[in-house]
Amino acid sequence: MLVAMTQWLTLSRAAHLLGISRVALQKRIRDGELPSFDGMVDADQLQRAWPQLDLDDSGSFEKTRAIREDAFAKRLRERVLPSQEALAQRVFAQSQELAELQRTLTRYHRLIDDLRLRLESLPPSLAGNLGALVDEGLAEAISLPPPAEDLRALDAMLRVMSAHVTVKPSGREFFVEGSETLLKAALRAGLAPNYGCGNGNCGLCKARVVAGEARAVAPSDYRFSEAEKAQNHVLMCTCTVHSSDLVLEVLEAGLPEDIPEQRIVTKLRAVDMLPDDVLRLHLQTPRSNRLRFLAGQRVTLGLPAGVASASDLHAELPVASCPCDDRNLIFHVRRPASADFQDGGSGALAAALFAGGIKPGAEVSVWGPWGRFVLERESARPLVFIAIDEGFAPINSLIEHAIAVDAAESITLYWAASRPDGQYLPNQCRAWAAALDEFHYRPVDLAALDGALASDEGVKGADIYLAGPARLVDGLAQVMLARGLPAAQLHVEAL
Repeated sequence: MLVAMTQWLTLSRAAHLLGISRVALQKRIRDGELPSFDGMVDADQLQRAWPQLDLDDSGSFEKTRAIREDAFAKRLRERVLPSQEALAQRVFAQSQELAELQRTLTRYHRLIDDLRLRLESLPPSLAGNLGALVDEGLAEAISLPPPAEDLRALDAMLRVMSAHVTVKPSGREFFVEGSETLLKAALRAGLAPNYGCGNGNCGLCKARVVAGEARAVAPSDYRFSEAEKAQNHVLMCTCTVHSSDLVLEVLEAGLPEDIPEQRIVTKLRAVDMLPDDVLRLHLQTPRSNRLRFLAGQRVTLGLPAGVASASDLHAELPVASCPCDDRNLIFHVRRPASADFQDGGSGALAAALFAGGIKPGAEVSVWGPWGRFVLERESARPLVFIAIDEGFAPINSLIEHAIAVDAAESITLYWAASRPDGQYLPNQCRAWAAALDEFHYRPVDLAALDGALASDEGVKGADIYLAGPARLVDGLAQVMLARGLPAAQLHVEAL
């Protein structure tokens, strides 16, 4: 009988094809709805598990739609499509795979012909039975509908449009779209590689190509040693993937102490007023000096001299944006009470911002990062985030990072407010819940928070991240520990 050839896909590539998260795919496997083998899934089984999937409407065709909608040819070439050379290389690689497949099918064909010749030399009774078995097997194989053809075609298209990168030794994976650099794609995917200037000068982002091919897309002044050249090192900030798949050996930051203290002068891009007397402060780092930090950490901001008649306004604030957000740094600042800024600390900085003494384009110094309020990388438990008032700022950073790296199969956000309109970004939270099947948003009044947590059976089995004013979170943390929550599962950021 002729055995159909199987196309195996990694979980990351399968999730990329279907436009779903890797965690959602793993859940289907654990629930027994999709078989897997050694971290791989069969394309035929994958298509059968999603019989209602309309590939044209899935997230898998996002780049194809972007191509149709983008009317500017230069932007299309530079940001959506890989270089012509990379496209040619990837198409050539696929043609080689096709040629090998054709050679394999030819060998099968010759094997069948040889088998028929050998059957003719056997006694008629035995040859007839074996011949009938071969004919029936061939007829069954030929009559079967071609499975997963749409998925195979989509996989072939995406292998040309986007490259798959596996990181060693962590085993993390990400995709490089168009001609974007390895560093930009890795940060977008939530990884924390070592890097500095971001423009090919310092050499901190160098990585070793283990398999595949990378090519430079930007100039660099950094000079590799002869040993580094022999070991196939490249700069992530200036190189992209040339082949369809790449294996890269990268030094990643896993702990807060892995990231050095930095001091950067940023530009103020915008100051927006949110509900409940909260300002959203948007800073942007220079192209040549991005800030390295882990989601959930804090930094110290310093306003320029002369603002609001103060010579040194500075404060430590949590970063509300994700490290994957490139050069953009977002902060949430609440209007202070009059007594909060008498000592010239964070209250004075907030008062200066609310007074309008600083305008877009002004320079704001940033130094840090600080703090250990970061995700536990090795934990596979569900995530429960508890934000009290402006404690949503570091929680927002953690959530965006968790979504980027598929950190957990389920995420629950409790946002407790001590005043009306205290959930000052409700639409963003609802958008997460609408877009992600395993994301649950539960806004509550502060008085009802303890009862809501006590009735949630999933809290004890989850990693808890609690952030908010110190006077509110410290007591709640003690209550949760007294109820039996293991201390290792509770992470607290007291602002």
